[in-house]
Amino acid sequence: MQSLWSDSEFASSTTDLAQRVYSSRLLGKEPVLVLHGGGNTSVKSTVSDFFGNKVDVLYIKGSGGDLATIGECGFPAVKMDVLLKMADLPTLSDADMVREQRAAMLNPDSPTPSIEAVVHAVIPGKFVDHTHSNAVVAVTNQPDGLDLVKRTWGDRVIIVPYVMPGFILGKTIRDLTKNADWSKLEGLILMQHGIFTFGVTARESYERMIKLVSEAEVALAKRGGGPDSIATSTFCADNAALRTLAAHRKAVSAQRNRACVSVVDFSQTAAGFANRPDVASLATRGTLTPDHSIRTKRTPAILDTVDAVARYAAIYSEYFQRNQSGQTMLDPAPRWAVLPGQGIASFGASLTEARIVNDIAQHTLRTIQQAESAGGWTALPEKDLFEIEYWDLEQAKLKKAPAPRPLQGKVAIVTGAAAGIGKAIALALNEQGAVVVGMDLNPETPQRLAGNDGLHGVVINLTDYAKVQEEVENVVRAFGGLDILVSNAGIFTAGANFEDMDPNNWAKSMEVNLTSHMRLLQSCVPFLKLGVEPTAIFVGSRNVKAPGAGAGSYSCAKAAVTQLTRVAALELAPAGVRVNIIHPDAVFDTELWTPEALAKSAQRYGVTVEEYKTRNLMKTEIKSVDIGRMVCAMAGNIFAKTTGGQIPVDGGNDRTI
Repeated sequence: MQSLWSDSEFASSTTDLAQRVYSSRLLGKEPVLVLHGGGNTSVKSTVSDFFGNKVDVLYIKGSGGDLATIGECGFPAVKMDVLLKMADLPTLSDADMVREQRAAMLNPDSPTPSIEAVVHAVIPGKFVDHTHSNAVVAVTNQPDGLDLVKRTWGDRVIIVPYVMPGFILGKTIRDLTKNADWSKLEGLILMQHGIFTFGVTARESYERMIKLVSEAEVALAKRGGGPDSIATSTFCADNAALRTLAAHRKAVSAQRNRACVSVVDFSQTAAGFANRPDVASLATRGTLTPDHSIRTKRTPAILDTVDAVARYAAIYSEYFQRNQSGQTMLDPAPRWAVLPGQGIASFGASLTEARIVNDIAQHTLRTIQQAESAGGWTALPEKDLFEIEYWDLEQAKLKKAPAPRPLQGKVAIVTGAAAGIGKAIALALNEQGAVVVGMDLNPETPQRLAGNDGLHGVVINLTDYAKVQEEVENVVRAFGGLDILVSNAGIFTAGANFEDMDPNNWAKSMEVNLTSHMRLLQSCVPFLKLGVEPTAIFVGSRNVKAPGAGAGSYSCAKAAVTQLTRVAALELAPAGVRVNIIHPDAVFDTELWTPEALAKSAQRYGVTVEEYKTRNLMKTEIKSVDIGRMVCAMAGNIFAKTTGGQIPVDGGNDRTI
């Protein structure tokens, strides 16, 4: 492992806290050290309180903070004398520890101090760093881990047997180091947990971390556990494999009682792991470090049969019953899974959660292979992992997540998504929590849909049906399934009476406004049938019920799409797929309607532009965002028992009424 320290970058960090932020971010940049809120850092300092009195404090990372991005406000200041008094207590409950730590903060508006605050306080170094280094954990989790730790670091470290984090760990370290000569020590190795380093300066503590972790990497490599022990392979997921994946995702969502998006990995590394003959044993021995259990549960699922998720849930329930002492069981759904011979899939109630789980799974599968090759991968007993998974202080971190949005965890495809109604629909679905892939012929589609997490743009000609099939499969390949299809793409062909109509006008409208919708539906149906509360929504037109002369090719195609919707509703209802159509009218905030075009049309009717835009019974303007909101409603619980419906969004049209 290489040091990232830069004297020039550090030069501007003139205060203790600024220096603490700088080196903390260096640690946070290394995912082999910390992942998603893992690890913690601190600095001891003297500051003035509200009354101007000098107070010794510990600036400690706030609980759940991310070292990669942390700033000064992420380090609450806690009075040192209180933390040290707490360490001298014979016992201390979690609730009392959290309360007293918060009561000892100088600023009550700061984040809650890390559960390791007492640990950092009893280590005398000014700067203290704690990580869950992959290499260190791999060394400590060997069958002969204790001997290997002694051979690797000798008397330069204090070896701490595994105990629960928090107060118990702080008490244990205090007892172990009462007679220690800290001037001769470089760190503490926590068996099956991680590593602490410390120093007079931020640089000393940081570079001790890099040095000790590098030594762990060397120790693994000497025993055959170097990077070349990580297996690789290749796998290409075909349509059948993707349908199986979608079925598993649906089963996971059912066990969790909410839609779960998936991050799927068929990379060479993931496929290599999934192809190991011992993968079912290796993957299910336990987590890399106990902290991961709140994100990933104790083990992944092995999705080797159609009922694998149900089997996992039953095994999880038995695990809970063996270890519980009055807790309420969490949902029994797996958070990640091995697809034997293929790769891995990570599941989350949001894309963010799924990505976090995937990151942890990626590091887990690499590190446990290295540990296995170095002598054998062993994990903590399930009782210890259960205590962390159900520890109130760890669960509290997850409870801070915002309330779920209405369509969170759903996966959607929206066509014609680069502008106008289609873009408004894509944005609205994404704002309500769905992962959305917008498809459009416009070459700027990816850029136009960039900026929002979970919103992606794909350039595609929807009449290239082989490409359509490929892109639909790519959506499932990336996110595990498909729940919402919004078939919106279309064109308004040039106006002409039938007797004067160019046959190409008619053919083009039928191809784009009708056939492409049917072919898209064909590609999506196998996955929609395996979706979570699945629905297909088509965008029609007021012209279906109130056509105008000279718009025959457009009106007939839209009428046919309406009939397509009705037949699809009949065909797909047995599979639980709802199919409805929305009929907008007079939506003028699109690229098609320039100010000049609006003025010209208003003049033709002898009205002002504003009057022209509100030519409906309610005298209201219909905007693209209104269509987006209605589509969200149609995709959600409000329309859960509606199929074959035709929903107008036109402000009331006397001809259609």
